Amino acid sequence: MSYRIRKAEEQDSGSISDVFNYFVENSYASYETCKVGRDFYSKIRASSPQYPFYVIETSNLVIGFGYLRPYRNTETFRRTAEITYFILPEHTRKGLGKKLLRVLEREAEEMGIATLLANISSRNNQSLEFHRKNGFRRCGTFRNIGTKFGNDFDVVWMEKSLKGNESSGRNLP
Repeated sequence: MSYRIRKAEEQDSGSISDVFNYFVENSYASYETCKVGRDFYSKIRASSPQYPFYVIETSNLVIGFGYLRPYRNTETFRRTAEITYFILPEHTRKGLGKKLLRVLEREAEEMGIATLLANISSRNNQSLEFHRKNGFRRCGTFRNIGTKFGNDFDVVWMEKSLKGNESSGRNLP
């Protein structure tokens, strides 16, 4: 199977919503409990239009997506962005997540972003391990703040300093 990572377009809205809704209904990867509408992509783009948003496709079918957004909409945190991605499970463990992460990291560096943040459900072991293997470090945990499928979960924050931008002086565990 051949895959392609490309910039997302408005015409991908429905497919992006479909991918996200899989995770709404079947996992802890999404914190939502109700499916999103076709305007999901437009809402993300409207809140962070200058930040990159990509899709992964195979045979003209979107099977995943990822994007960056500002950590906070203030000049103080201009060098920090949150990263988000979702890839349908039948397409994971093929290196696609790592490739998408690298694309987003390159774009982040070009934008002057020094730190990427990811927040992950404590019940999403696959994502926690993916981030650990790709240079993210656990930097905080909010305990028992989420409930989904009748189960409480923590939100784990992980961070990654991007190459050449490690001048913050922090020494994380």
